[in-house]
Amino acid sequence: MTEHQLKSLLEQMTLDEKIAQLLQLAGPFYKGSKDNGEITGPMAEMGITAEEIEKSGSVLGVSGAQDVMRIQEEYLKTNRLGIPLLFMADVVHGYKTIFPVPLAIGCSWDLDLAEKSAEIAAKEASVSGVHVTFAPMVDLVRDPRWGRVMETTGEDPYLNSEFARAFVRGFQGENLQEDTNRVAACVKHFAAYGAPEGGRDYNTVNMSERQLRESYLPAYKAALDEGCEMVMTSFNTVDGIPSSGNKWLMRHLLRGEWQFDGVVISDWGAVKELIPHGVAEDEREAAAKAILAGVDIEMMTACYVKNLKHLVETKEVNEAIIDEAVLRILQLKHKLGLFDNPYRGADVKLEQEVVMSDEHLNASRELAAKSVVLLKNENILPLKKEQKVALIGPFAQSGDILGPWSWMGSKEKTIQLADGLSDKTSTINIAKGSDIETVTDEQLEEAVNAAEDADVIVLALGEDSDMSGEAGCRADIRLPESQLVLVSKLKQLDKPIVAVLFNGRPLDLHGLIDQADAVLEAWYPGTAGGAAVADLLYGDVNPSGKLTMSFPYSVGQVPVYYNHYNTGRPKLDPDVKERYLSQYLDIPNEPLLPFGFGLSYTTFTYSDYKVSSETVTPETPLTLSVKITNTGDFTGDEIVQLYIRDLSGEVVRPVKELKAFEKVSLKPGESKEITFTITEEQLRYYHSDLQYTSDQGSFEAYIGPDSQHVTTFSFKLVK
Repeated sequence: MTEHQLKSLLEQMTLDEKIAQLLQLAGPFYKGSKDNGEITGPMAEMGITAEEIEKSGSVLGVSGAQDVMRIQEEYLKTNRLGIPLLFMADVVHGYKTIFPVPLAIGCSWDLDLAEKSAEIAAKEASVSGVHVTFAPMVDLVRDPRWGRVMETTGEDPYLNSEFARAFVRGFQGENLQEDTNRVAACVKHFAAYGAPEGGRDYNTVNMSERQLRESYLPAYKAALDEGCEMVMTSFNTVDGIPSSGNKWLMRHLLRGEWQFDGVVISDWGAVKELIPHGVAEDEREAAAKAILAGVDIEMMTACYVKNLKHLVETKEVNEAIIDEAVLRILQLKHKLGLFDNPYRGADVKLEQEVVMSDEHLNASRELAAKSVVLLKNENILPLKKEQKVALIGPFAQSGDILGPWSWMGSKEKTIQLADGLSDKTSTINIAKGSDIETVTDEQLEEAVNAAEDADVIVLALGEDSDMSGEAGCRADIRLPESQLVLVSKLKQLDKPIVAVLFNGRPLDLHGLIDQADAVLEAWYPGTAGGAAVADLLYGDVNPSGKLTMSFPYSVGQVPVYYNHYNTGRPKLDPDVKERYLSQYLDIPNEPLLPFGFGLSYTTFTYSDYKVSSETVTPETPLTLSVKITNTGDFTGDEIVQLYIRDLSGEVVRPVKELKAFEKVSLKPGESKEITFTITEEQLRYYHSDLQYTSDQGSFEAYIGPDSQHVTTFSFKLVK
């Protein structure tokens, strides 16, 4: 269809048909679904009629080629103009082949593998009938109490932006119409959803526009610059106005300044939530505010279909605004090729071959291994195959290592840690030791018996997936007490302890990191997680992951993040005992483990630093180079990180900002020179008048293996 034909189609639509295109409902509302549209309770509750369903524009949460094709076929029988449905779903970090959660993927610092994971997820989803994924989620996060930190790639705007681009490339490819193995991406949650007060989901967000632009907006913009087709609004407020009714956010910034012309969709029920937020008196006002703000599709509430027609008739809403929204939806359907083939990509036979293929599982295993972060190792790892191992803990034989957004994943088909270890050694005893949040004397006794004859104890600990994800917020982010009791009990045996953590957030590790001899942060590693962790434990793969979110010393520090501002009374030396500094009296200021941190089975030295110049100008960058040498006994990957600080800004500047990184693979004894380029553009920031410019003056650059252990270089910007 040409643009002219799409506009002609729009002209043929009645106002009711247009408004119905703005409605998104869950799959069971539709004929052809497993419920065959006979869910009278929810339909009655929402006030949705069969006629409105027959005209609606998109479907939420349906999967499987057969189901999608059947619903589409039944729908097209009654749709007057033959406008096909869009099928959307939460394919966040895999469809059925589940990859590590995005926070873990971030810790790989591997953009190519991240893109590959999204490409595989798109391939599995598209062959199963999905057209749009509600991903990537690129919210910047600084508070591990918030359950959804697992769904983003961390606390740094630059790194989040790079991953946002990679995920969009993977999901969408180069041409959605020609490549039916891809799906349209929907970046979320716009905007600043990752900064709720108190780390409590759906809660108020309050920050300056300068802070919003500097830290929280870059990753959304990066996704859109990469061609992301859709944007989802967030549940929170932005400057006192909920996102789904925020005209400045969507009309001024998104549509005007950023020139985004794709589809905007609300999150689940967010339009109607303008009422409890206190900015709409009723559904009628909620509908008016959302459509005028720029929300094209209303997800799972009926404010639009019940009120927009009357709002048009009373001239409170111009029909042209509805036409704009409908045209954007029709354009997306055209880009996906749905007018030519409403069953785009869906193939029952091919679905059986593609979904969870060996190739996809191997890719999941590779990314999982690169996402795990070695937090501690007192010469215990890697394990030797002749060692007798006691595998103990609630995650020893658990398939609950997929994460809370593994919508179509199968715990039964997940490779458990016990499976992975059994492939490496036959000398293994297994005991549960405790449940996630409870422990009995019998379980502790069983654990001790299993461990008594072992050379080493592998403890599989962590959070149930329900303790993380959406609405999975926790005020106490330590391991549950039952698991700490288990750790303490086994410590009494005076045997080496290796802890493997399966969780969705940075934890307060006290009670574990001080008791264990080695700690592996495995996150929720996905379908092949048990095999990937076993590869690491036995040294078949060398850990290379590095943290993209700081681990707090205590929850009382939160939010704690590396790129913070200084104060007028900074505590620069942890050993200084002066009172009147910005500090805690009872804990350090610094996190337990900093951004960028991660150990390896080998060691790397940084030497032979070279600086091309002492100045940067708008025309002439400078280069910094360093020689990295593998001085250990294992081949390994090192992630070399470049940070910059503006020493005197027009407004205060972060103490460090990540500007570049490079992953280098080295054999024992091998060296390689890494070169970074620093340009004037990298030195720009938002000033008090919100102009994005740079200032002449002094800067520092830092190169190192993480954000704390760095070598410093000074230079000036001359303009």
